[in-house]
Parts: sequence; structure tokens; C-alpha cells
Amino acid sequence: MKIYDDKHIKNVVFVGAHNSGKTTLAETMLFEAGLLNRRGTVETKNTVSDYHDIEHEKGNSVFATPLHTEWRNYKINIIDTPGLDDFIGELISSIRVADTVVTVLNGQHGVEVGTEIIWNYIDKYHKPTLFVINQIDHPGLNFENSFKTIKNLVGNNAVKIQYPLVREGAQCIIDVLKMKMYKFSPEGGKPQKLEIPDDQKVTAIALHNELVEKAAENDEELMELYFEKGSLNEDEMRKGIKAGMLNYDLFPVFCMSALNDMGSGRLMGFIDNVAPAASDLNPEQSLGGQIISPEKDAPAALFVFKTVHQPNLGQITFFKVKRGEVKVNDKLLNPRNGEIEVLNQLFIMDGKERHAVQKLTTGDIGATLKLKYTETNDTLCDPSNEVTLKPTLYPPPRIRRAVFAVNTKDEEKLSESLKKIRSQDPTVEVSFSNETRQLILSCQGELHLSTIDWILKNIYGVEARFENPKIAFRETIQRSSASNYRHKKQSGGSGQFAEVHMKIEPWQEGMEEPDGFNIRGKEEVDLPWGGKLVFYNCIVGGVIDQRYLPSIMKGILEVMENGPLTGSYIRDVRVMVYDGKMHSVDSNDISFKIAGAHAFKEAFLNANPKLLEPAMELTVKVPEDMVGNVMTELQTRRSIIQGVESAENYQILKCIAPEAALYGFSTELRSLTKGRATFTTAFSSYQPVPPNIQNELVNKKELVK
Repeated sequence: MKIYDDKHIKNVVFVGAHNSGKTTLAETMLFEAGLLNRRGTVETKNTVSDYHDIEHEKGNSVFATPLHTEWRNYKINIIDTPGLDDFIGELISSIRVADTVVTVLNGQHGVEVGTEIIWNYIDKYHKPTLFVINQIDHPGLNFENSFKTIKNLVGNNAVKIQYPLVREGAQCIIDVLKMKMYKFSPEGGKPQKLEIPDDQKVTAIALHNELVEKAAENDEELMELYFEKGSLNEDEMRKGIKAGMLNYDLFPVFCMSALNDMGSGRLMGFIDNVAPAASDLNPEQSLGGQIISPEKDAPAALFVFKTVHQPNLGQITFFKVKRGEVKVNDKLLNPRNGEIEVLNQLFIMDGKERHAVQKLTTGDIGATLKLKYTETNDTLCDPSNEVTLKPTLYPPPRIRRAVFAVNTKDEEKLSESLKKIRSQDPTVEVSFSNETRQLILSCQGELHLSTIDWILKNIYGVEARFENPKIAFRETIQRSSASNYRHKKQSGGSGQFAEVHMKIEPWQEGMEEPDGFNIRGKEEVDLPWGGKLVFYNCIVGGVIDQRYLPSIMKGILEVMENGPLTGSYIRDVRVMVYDGKMHSVDSNDISFKIAGAHAFKEAFLNANPKLLEPAMELTVKVPEDMVGNVMTELQTRRSIIQGVESAENYQILKCIAPEAALYGFSTELRSLTKGRATFTTAFSSYQPVPPNIQNELVNKKELVK
């Protein structure tokens, strides 16, 4: 396979809403370049990029798939991404390593909900972006409306390079950069290159002049030339367009029919000649602040952006060469764990097909097999020049489920399988809750969850069951209470005796010391589950020996680990032990531990105990015209709306919502807003459970332990 230098390698990522035609476009580009003898289709399940069984079964892309094509002495690396935001991790990773983003739109609909969501991430990374309005030969095409939606998204910096035209029954494309008309046969492919018809010249010239002005605005030399000549030639325009894309001030708009191979060659030519390469972008910074310039002769540094585990093959690691060159058998350092990895093989990947190469240079994208210590987001570098590239940041999960193996013998296998899924998809989180004794899986949505379920069943052979996680409630008290307990046991020989008197009160930060007690000692315990126990020794006259006080506190802590209301942890209580009795022979540590536990439990139940539930900070971004329905839904979920902010055509609702009330919210919000709203959550605090719900929980004994 031909090796290209960094100036002739272009990395593009195809993004867009579901069914916009990204996979078809990728297939067409490979076919147009002669790398495929026959184009596959999504319907016949034989495209290069959608090759996983789950993608065939579901009929849509689930994974980001690296491909490549070659066009006029340039290598174009393509990453075809899913269009559903449940798989947003695949999209973000791909945008991170791309040099140019190609946003594909369905010409019948223009910018859709999925496009808006994706645009938020493109905008975050400020990657050069062009738009492709697809399906220009579809009867339902609305090109002008599609272009209008692009301008609504990115502003007036969207500029037409092309527009479609039907002439004499044939599909044509007017190109205002080259000022030519391309006329296609019904089969597509190579078009006739014709002069622009007379009735289109006024429109084409106006668009050409607009493009010239936009190109000139992004380069001072070009601006001077423009003022001097009144125009720019094609090469000068290319230079200005690239500068505008790099400045994030110009967004070229193309049109095509990917299905019928109309316009793909022109798009590839633009990617070759105009779209930025890796060396054109601003250098990255390492975690230590070091500048990582894309220089071929510098020490090697790779960024791992994707990991795939395949049966019978093992781990495939995808990376972009950020600096230097890598060759087969190179030994590279993983700074995260200090391990050395050997690149025994190097590949260019086209879906599931692997093409072996001997080396890869700066800016290129490749893959290797069976690395032992490396995961997504890791850096691999020359051991003599250690550097760690900044990791990609992923959005937090939106739903949580407790996951169990249907066959208990598969529990260990389930845990190992989820670990592999997590290393492949960083938007998945897996943890074990010691409090609820549940394995918790967190992910992006119901579709994401169903995909994980499919992978567990079909790839790893594990049948899993998913449930709403148990809520980690807390118990506390609302008033003071006193109690005493005598523990007495005689069973021959030495017996057990202890008597403890105590008073308990709600504890809060900054409260004054208790009145009416002779405080001899105080111990504050920061509880592992949050909150405090404050324990006072108020014993006078030696009625209980000092050595037994730790045993009393131990008994109290044991009760606090299994509260009497629901078995939840107890928090924020202070205890004053002020009286009691002991026996010179029968008193011992175990006796005072038992007496302390019983006295505390009795006092707790008499102190108006209260159940607390975790409350979340919920931030919901909603289109303005849908706010009312969403606010109604939030109120049915016991949410308290604390503020509303405006952001362009959206409203941002900031709320406090009980965690228990948010189960199913992701699905309901998507339904209410047709997928246009997004939300994030973060733990806020523990809040009192309403009395009716507390009574229900206590009566049902829904233990969390």
C-alpha cells in the first residue's frame, strides 16, 4: 500500500442525523475511487462501514468505523459515525481525531434534531466543517430550506459552493467555485462538465462573488488582492476558503446524491485541495502543557481514540499519529501505567478489512492488535520523550440500571464482559454499590442499553437482566429523645451485664454544645456514607468505666449501618451517654456494645425518625416552544425548578429532583421533545422524603441492603 506524507493525508469524519446518508456516502466515495468493484447498500447489509452483526440487525450504524480512500494522490481517511445520540461517545472520539467535519443532511429535512445535538460537539472542538445536502435527486428535496436551516445553525458564514438543478430531465449541479455545471446520467458517476446555462448565470455569478468576498475576508493578502483586482482566481479562493474553515468563519455547502453517485468526486477533490490537513490545525497541548506539533521528525506520540473487542481476534486499538512516525515492532510507552507496548502489527482499516503496512506517519490514522495495557484515551509515546495527550471528555451517563446475570454462574463472566464494553465505550460506566449490593451500569439511553444487552448476549454469551437500582436512602431524626437499656444475661459462670443511659439529638454543622451535661470527652466520626456521628462522654462518678465507652459507640455504629426504618444508613446524630451501671465481674465489652445498640435504637425510634432520599441537580436544555410540556413533566416527578436561563432558541431549566423520580425521564423527555432536549444530572444533597412515600417504604420494607 502506498505511503503518503502528512501533506497528502486528510482525515474527515462523517456526521449527521439518522438516515442522512453518511454510510452510503462513504461507500460511494470508496467505489468512485476504484477501491470497490461494487457498491453495497444499507438495505442489503453489505456496506464496508456497517459490518457488525448488530448494525445489520438494527439497520443503522452503532459504531464509528474508520475507512480510507485514495483520490488524485491524496489519502482520505474517513470515519463513518452513528447518527443517534445514544452513541455520542463514538461521535466525540471521531471528531477529536478528524481534521475536517463533513456534516451530511437529508435534503428533504435539512438540519434535524440529531444534527443540532451533534453541532454542539463540533462547536466545542471548533473543527473546520463543511456541509453536504444529500438526496438532491429525491422528489421531496427542499434545497433552499435545507440551506436556510444551515444558516440558522451556523449563521451567515454558511456559503454555497454548489446548488442543484434539473435540466432537460437530467440531474445537474452548478459549482460556483469552478463556475461549471456538472450534468449526470441517471446512473451517476463521472459527469459532463458544461458551461453554466444563460438563465443561471446571474444566480451563479452572485453566489461566486459572495464566495470570493468570504474567501478574501480570512486573509489580509487576499483582501488586498481583492481590492486591487476586484476578484480572486480559483487558487486564491481555495487559500481563502481553507483559512476561513480554519478560523471557523466559513462553512462551505455542497450538494449531491450519495445513493446515485452524483457529486462525490467533486467533494473528494475539494477535500484533497482545500480541506485542512493535520499540519494545518493548531497544535495540541499535553497534560503537562507541552506543545505537540505534528512534525514527522519528532519523537513519536499516538493518541488512542477507539478500542474494539472482536471474537476470535481480540482487541483492536485505533490511533492517530499526532507526532513522528511509527513502524512495525516499535516499542512505545503508555505514560498512564508505565507499561511498554510493542506494535507487532500495523494496519489501515476499512471496516473489518485489515491492510498491513510497515509504518504510519504524522497525521495518519491506523490500528494495531492485541495491546495488553492500553485503552481508549491513552497516549503511546517514544519512551525517551514521555508525553500524555489530553484525554477526550465524554458526557456523563443519563440512565442507570442494576444488572444481574440470569444464570448466577455467569456473574464473574458478566463483570468481565462489562469491563471490556467499558474499555471500548468510555460513555459506559460500571460500578459496584457496596450499599445496595448491586452491579450498576450507567449509559446514554434506552437504545444504548439495548445495544449493550445485545453485545452481552451475542458477543460474550451472557444473558443479563436489568432493573432500576435500589435507592440509597438515609435515615435521621428530627427531635431529641432519651432512653436506657439494661442488658443482663446469666448462663452459668460469668454472666453479661451492662446498663446504658443516653440522649440523642439531630446534629448539624455549627450547632452549640449540648446543655445540662458534664462533658468529659467528645469524638466526631465522619461516616463513610456521609454525615456524622458526634459521641459525647458525659459519665460522672465512674458509674461506667472509661474502657467500655468505645464498645458503646461500636454498638451505636452497628445500628447506624442498618437503620430501623428501612435498613438504610443513619446519619447526622449526636449522642450523649450520661449514666449507667456496671458489674465488677459480669460487665465486659460485648455487654456494653449490646446495651449501647439497644438504647440507641429505642431512642432513635422515639425521636421522630425521618427518611432522606438523594436529590439531583437536574439541568434540562429545551427548545423554547416545548418548555411548557417539559415543566409539567418535571412537576409530576417532584422536581423543584430553581431557575430558567435563555440560550439562543433554547431554555435551560435548573431543577432539584429526587433520584427515584428520574427513572424513565430520559425516554419520556425524548418522546415529549422529539429528541431535541438534553439533560445532565449531578448529586446535590439528601432531602426529606414526603410522609406518604416514607410510610409506603417503611410498610413495604424496601431495604437497600
